[in-house]
Amino acid sequence: MKLDPAQREEARQIARELARIARSADVLPGTITERLTLCGKPSCACHSDPPRRHGPYWHWTRKVANKTIGGYLSKENAHEYQRWIDNDRRIRELLTRLEAIGIARLQTSQHRD
Repeated sequence: MKLDPAQREEARQIARELARIARSADVLPGTITERLTLCGKPSCACHSDPPRRHGPYWHWTRKVANKTIGGYLSKENAHEYQRWIDNDRRIRELLTRLEAIGIARLQTSQHRD
């Protein structure tokens, strides 16, 4: 089961991009969200009309053993780690594309038999 030239080139491009991301080791799963919160003090400005909520705070969440866990980040870390999360998502996209190439190869091979 050989790759056709277009598939071979795409696989090489995927491998190069995966290698580039792997060299940086900047990969982080999850999501970062910006949050504005209300406190428990009824007289605080966050309870006025219109409310002036506290924050923003940056919160990172991810799944571990089917449970969502998370923690707060500084603004600087949130911006840096967002790039890491983007790398994680890109890796997943690239692997999905590589799997599609493999499936296409298998299906082509089965049609030849």
